Amino acid sequence: MAITRGNPPGMKNVRASVYNHYVRVDHPKALIFVSGQLARDDAGNQVGRGSMLEQARQCIRNIEKSLLAAGATLGDVVATTVYTTDMREFREIVAAREEFFRDNLPTSTMVEVNHLAEPGLMVEIQVTAAL
Repeated sequence: MAITRGNPPGMKNVRASVYNHYVRVDHPKALIFVSGQLARDDAGNQVGRGSMLEQARQCIRNIEKSLLAAGATLGDVVATTVYTTDMREFREIVAAREEFFRDNLPTSTMVEVNHLAEPGLMVEIQVTAAL
């Protein structure tokens, strides 16, 4: 399988440390779709109440656990979708992503929503990985 990540010539990537404009996957052996992950610990308790940074970190930790269970790593992620209740705090989400995604950057979409599954949740992150 070949994975090509990049940005079209002349098209500025304002957050080049977080995502690529495109990821091309030729002949993947497997695709892994991880459901939107919330800021909950293993017991289902909310983590990081009031902190977008801590909630984003917990979402990514949960994604990483799911990927490992499916035989993949964060380095195999090719696409992310982030749902946030407050786009004004996107820098906190970006900071968390930069902690976990250093190389092999995925594509990224971020959308503001009114509410998530329960009060206090501020961010949900969904990913697709390719092996």
